[in-house]
Amino acid sequence: MNLLISLLVGAIAGWLADKLFSRFSFSLIVQLLLGIVGGWVGGWLLGDDLEVVLGLPSILSRILTAFLGAILILFIAGLIKGKAK
Repeated sequence: MNLLISLLVGAIAGWLADKLFSRFSFSLIVQLLLGIVGGWVGGWLLGDDLEVVLGLPSILSRILTAFLGAILILFIAGLIKGKAK
């Protein structure tokens, strides 16, 4: 169940990150996949630090961590996409 929640949070974070930073404009499937990877990267980089430092509930810190990771991954993917043109 924990894996399913992580995938769902990552997918939502990827979609939100792409909508907020519309310059990337990836397809929905790519947004979701990059968001899932971004959630993993955000969790790897930040761990549980947001939950402890900001005092957020667990689910909110997961969403914020996944969102920040998704932004990072979408930014890197946007740079790669821009260089490929």
